[in-house]
Amino acid sequence: MTVVVILIIAIAIVLLAAIASAVKIVRPYQRGLVERLGKYKDTKNPGLQLIVPFIETMQLIDMREQVVDVPPQEVITADNVVVSVDAVVYYEATDPQRLVYNVADFFTAITKLAQTNLRNLIGDLELDRALTSRDTINTQLREVLDDATDKWGVRVVRVEIQRIDPPPEVVSAMHAQMRAERDR
Repeated sequence: MTVVVILIIAIAIVLLAAIASAVKIVRPYQRGLVERLGKYKDTKNPGLQLIVPFIETMQLIDMREQVVDVPPQEVITADNVVVSVDAVVYYEATDPQRLVYNVADFFTAITKLAQTNLRNLIGDLELDRALTSRDTINTQLREVLDDATDKWGVRVVRVEIQRIDPPPEVVSAMHAQMRAERDR
């Protein structure tokens, strides 16, 4: 008698676990990618969603605007001055399926893409122009990144250059020049 009761309790626990694994909640800022036996099946919208337990899996994708910090890097300007440049990229997912299946590591990919394009853009400018035209650099970099990330299902919303730091000797020369102009 006790063996039968234990067996019924075990079956009930397994059934409850199967039902619990079949019920998924997708938040309003998420989309759920459903895979059936490892193959893409469907993208689920927010709300209560049911999947077939043990056969289907759901991966939740955050659709909110995200931030990627582009680490500082050394860039040589057109007039051969080495500056340190730091930027931030704001993006949002537009197609969760392409975001998951078209790029393996999105954060590394967007960081490297931003670094190389930032080097190209600032490398074409002279130091004075690079320091005074941040808005132009931001706009050009956003356009380049947005075009490149379109196939990944991502829209680059904004790019902000945080800092452009010239070397200390250039900064002291700029200060000396400003002092000389004021004294004159």
